[in-house]
Amino acid sequence: MTTPSQKLQIDIVSDVMCPWCVIGYRQLAAALEATNTPYDMRWHPFELNPNMPPEGQNLSEHLTEKYSSTKAESDANRERLTQMGAELDFTFQFSDTTRMHNTFNVHQLMHWADLQGRKHDLKMAFFAAHFTDGRNLSDETILADIAEEIGLDRAEAVAILADQRFANEVCSAEQHWVNQGIRGVPAIIFNQQHLVTGAQGVENYSRILEQLSEMKN
Repeated sequence: MTTPSQKLQIDIVSDVMCPWCVIGYRQLAAALEATNTPYDMRWHPFELNPNMPPEGQNLSEHLTEKYSSTKAESDANRERLTQMGAELDFTFQFSDTTRMHNTFNVHQLMHWADLQGRKHDLKMAFFAAHFTDGRNLSDETILADIAEEIGLDRAEAVAILADQRFANEVCSAEQHWVNQGIRGVPAIIFNQQHLVTGAQGVENYSRILEQLSEMKN
């Protein structure tokens, strides 16, 4: 029987605005299944765009402004992400109206969901809402709707967003990972010691998991 101490501890620092975060997670999940690795996974907050205005920003405009990406480069990256997502059973639906949003409220609701053991479920719901369904994660009504859709109390979600009761906890958690040197996501920490950044691919994650298992033995 596997005891908690035998499980691989996985901490993932990410933002639901980050397409590589969902790609990296899906790759890691496939590797965990392929290697039959017992694990305990925890999600942690990171904001790609902490200064994003409430209305968000068009994705293409954002990438041009932030990375000086051309339209051709942006289109090629979207096509690549869409193909990689399909291979991992995740649907990206990019369009000319796709927007980037600030996710501070998203992280507050995930903190709340964590208290009920539902953080992972809400994280997956937010990924799908943003990338697959194109829902506006700046809209507090939509955030509450998504919480309700996975079985959480909608009225409580609305109240949390209204009074910002978990703002300090989210700020503290975000600052912790910045203090640990995390500047980009996804950042995956295994057993609080081994940092892996970016989406590494199923084979590479499987190799990493096997190496960690050998180290434990």
